[in-house]
Amino acid sequence: MTNVEEGRISPKGNRTSGAFGWTRWGAIAALASALAVPSGARAEEAAAPDTASVAASALPAAAPAPSVPPPPYSIPWQLRPVTVGTAIRTDTSVAFYDNGAGSGSTVATMLMGSYKLTPNLAPMVRMGLVQNGPPGTAPEGSSFVNPVVGATYSHKLAGSFRLAGFLGATIPIGMGGGSSPDAAASGADTAGIAARSGMDNSMFAVNYLAVIPGLGFAYIDHKLTLQVEATLFQLFRVRGNDATAISPDATRTNSTMGFHAGYFVLPMLSVGGELRYQRWLSTPTRITMGVRSDFPSANLDTLSFAIGPRIHFKVGGTWLRPGISYAQVLDQPFSASNYKIVQIDVPFVF
Repeated sequence: MTNVEEGRISPKGNRTSGAFGWTRWGAIAALASALAVPSGARAEEAAAPDTASVAASALPAAAPAPSVPPPPYSIPWQLRPVTVGTAIRTDTSVAFYDNGAGSGSTVATMLMGSYKLTPNLAPMVRMGLVQNGPPGTAPEGSSFVNPVVGATYSHKLAGSFRLAGFLGATIPIGMGGGSSPDAAASGADTAGIAARSGMDNSMFAVNYLAVIPGLGFAYIDHKLTLQVEATLFQLFRVRGNDATAISPDATRTNSTMGFHAGYFVLPMLSVGGELRYQRWLSTPTRITMGVRSDFPSANLDTLSFAIGPRIHFKVGGTWLRPGISYAQVLDQPFSASNYKIVQIDVPFVF
């Protein structure tokens, strides 16, 4: 009894060799139990993969959500697009007409470039050249007309609607202007107005600086485009004088508006038509035989329509959207001249 008691507790009440003995025997027992497990089982346990890891690795990776392309947009013939982008566009109108002096033709070519500065904003520049072949004894001629600089801001509204604002100005450096204009170039300027259905009057008003605010609104969805547009042109004469026959007015105010409808028959083929209207809000004057008089009332407005197909295909990273349209002026004085216009339009969208 004494030996047992001495083995358990020291005279000071601390655990001594008895506690150490129990710990030693426990370690020996654990080691023996481990050695008793077959070596193959220990290897299988070490090699067994983690179940959660296997399950996670077996799951397929989440595929990225497919991007939905925007609905196709039918580019108008002479209205401004309500979308913005980096693009180069060459656009040629060839007009044919007959009058008392015979048959004539006018070719007006526009070159436009725009750059998508932000998703909503694109500055642009547009230049034009007109060539005139009038009947009779009137001189043939050509003219580089006033370029236009400006910017379009486009905003997507709720649903499938889009609103676009435009602000631009002409640079009055076109040919055929001044107090003593060249007759051939001046005649080409006048002829170019009709060849563009009156929609680009300010570019051919070479003696004037024009400030051009405009607004467009469109529905784009279900392969259909419906667009309306209105534009104001405030002209300030900066060349010539009061006695100049082509520009005796210090200021002039003009306006245009239009409606475009386009539909994608196939992914690469659309058909578009538009109705266009130009109206002078002030009454321009002219000098004939030294006498100043108002423009005839028939010359104060122009109503025309256009219709034609456009194809859409991609070459590398560039979209080509060439189209051809037939247009006709519906009111006087052009309707009496059997005035017809063919427009070839080739936009390159990057």
